[in-house]
Amino acid sequence: MTNPDKNKRYGERMAKKKAIIDEKIKQADKEQGVIVITTGNGKGKSSSGFGMVARALGHEMKVGIVQFIKGAFSTGEEAFFRRFPDEVEYHVMGDGFTWETQNREQDELTAAKAWQQAQRMLDDESYDLVLLDELNIVLKYQYIDIEQVINNLKNRPVMQHVVITGRSAKDELIDIADTVTEMKDVKHAFCSGIKAQKGIEL
Repeated sequence: MTNPDKNKRYGERMAKKKAIIDEKIKQADKEQGVIVITTGNGKGKSSSGFGMVARALGHEMKVGIVQFIKGAFSTGEEAFFRRFPDEVEYHVMGDGFTWETQNREQDELTAAKAWQQAQRMLDDESYDLVLLDELNIVLKYQYIDIEQVINNLKNRPVMQHVVITGRSAKDELIDIADTVTEMKDVKHAFCSGIKAQKGIEL
C-alpha cells in the first residue's frame, strides 16, 4: 500500500473514532464530585493518588490528605506537599504496616483517629479533593466500620472528589465509586532483591 493510501485509510479510521468519542463527550454532561479507587497488587496506587493531588493543585483546588497505614517512615510525597500548607492539609496517621505493628487493638485505635480526620474533611465543602491513602487496607481488616465510611462518602459535598487507595478494595466501596482501576503486578524490583528507592517507592 502506498503512503497516500495508508494516510487516507488512517484518516478515515480516525474520523470515525473522533465521531464516536465526540458523541460520548457530548453525553457526559453531569458535573459532580467523583469517587476514584486505585486498588490491586501492582505498584502505583498511591502514586496515582498523589498525581491527582498535584493535578488538583494546578487548578488551585484545596486538598486534604489522610494516610492510614503509612507513617513509620518519611516519604518524598509528604516532604513535597507539605511545602504548600495553604493548599494542602496533610495528616500521616498510620503506625506502619500491619505486619510491623502486630497489635490489632492499636491498629483499630489508630484507624479510628485517622477516620475522624477524614470525616471532618468529608463534611467540609472547602476541600475540593480528599485523598484517603491506604483506606482499603483499613477496611479489609475491618479496623473501622465500612457502613460508616460509605455513609460519609455518600453524604459529602456534591462537588467534592475523593481518591481512595490500597489493595483489596471492598466490593461495597467499589459499588459506590465512579472510577475504579486495578493495578496488576507484572514485575517488581523488590522481588529481585532491590530495596525501596527514594523517588520511586519512598
